Amino acid sequence: MTEFNAVKAVLKTQAVETPSWAYGNSGTRFKVFAQAGVPRNPFEKLDDAAQVHALTGVAPTVSLHIPWDKVDDYAALAKHAEDRGVRLGAINSNTFQDDDYKLGSICHPDAAVRRKAVDHLLECIDIMDATGSRDLKLWFADGTNYPGQDDIRSRQDRLAEGLAEVYERLGDGQRMLLEYKFFEPAFYTTDVPDWGTAYAHCLKLGPKAQVVVDTGHHAPGTNIEFVVATLLREGKLGGFDFNSRFYADDDLMVGSADPFQLFRIMYEVVRGAGFASGVAFMLDQCHNIEAKIPAIIRSVMNIQEATAKALLVDGGALSAAQQAGDVLEANAVLMDAYNTDVRALLREVREEMGLAPDPLAAYRASGWAEKIVAERIGGDQAGWGA
Repeated sequence: MTEFNAVKAVLKTQAVETPSWAYGNSGTRFKVFAQAGVPRNPFEKLDDAAQVHALTGVAPTVSLHIPWDKVDDYAALAKHAEDRGVRLGAINSNTFQDDDYKLGSICHPDAAVRRKAVDHLLECIDIMDATGSRDLKLWFADGTNYPGQDDIRSRQDRLAEGLAEVYERLGDGQRMLLEYKFFEPAFYTTDVPDWGTAYAHCLKLGPKAQVVVDTGHHAPGTNIEFVVATLLREGKLGGFDFNSRFYADDDLMVGSADPFQLFRIMYEVVRGAGFASGVAFMLDQCHNIEAKIPAIIRSVMNIQEATAKALLVDGGALSAAQQAGDVLEANAVLMDAYNTDVRALLREVREEMGLAPDPLAAYRASGWAEKIVAERIGGDQAGWGA
């Protein structure tokens, strides 16, 4: 009973940040299928996010994407979030949707384009100041498609120079989270292709720069939990962008393709005291054919289930088996935790938090889906680029 109470205590304080863009029309690179009731502006995105938090109890913050979530008054947007029981989280920059960035942004060979990109990143920090956000999240589509297209070493120099200027602008309590992606849209070289490159730049920048791990941004077969364990060990894991993929950066619901991998990742978070070290647990997903709010609720629940199982790993028994070289027993200890059905435990946690035991059923019964379809008439739906 004591063990379960300790697990419950952690689960009750868990926090998963949801992305504003997941509430809008977004999806594949080929076609985005619009849905009725989709938010028309950042304020309505926050209204939907507030529903997710109200029903799960563990989604208190919302990531913004600039310029997709650009408004005239960010303090008013922050107040709107607060009035609905949530807060504004990470500010995500966008240096990949402008014609000037065809050959890169912060790594572009033209100094004027680099200046434009860095100025945008500095603008994002201004927004952080207004919203009270802690994290600036950076992902760069920069790279090359052909050998000889640009000088690889010079691009790294430009990257370092631009990051250093942005780093110096960070205020007290603010962080820079550098994301990586091993390919796409650059297919010959990518300027931040892996965790090692991101780590090297963050290490040189200083303690306010940390690495963010997007679970869809790795080559097939990559041991993501090893990356997580290493970054935690070095004190450089700043956060996650959680999603699932089958082939590449599919941005599908986290835990839907490989729940065992999510469990293994969360075990390393537990093992490395990630819950106490300021790691940001963020979703980065796009819902194209499935209903958006239920998909986000289900994603939060998937993270909760993986976390509960990771917390149930018998650390003493696992360590003893490892020290004894008992390979089968060590694996069995881990598998016993993974194979535990934690759904009843999570229902108890929610009830103890004053929530409905089944968030998805509660959402269906709330009438919110019908309400937004009826009320959000006219105007332009929010989506990629808006």
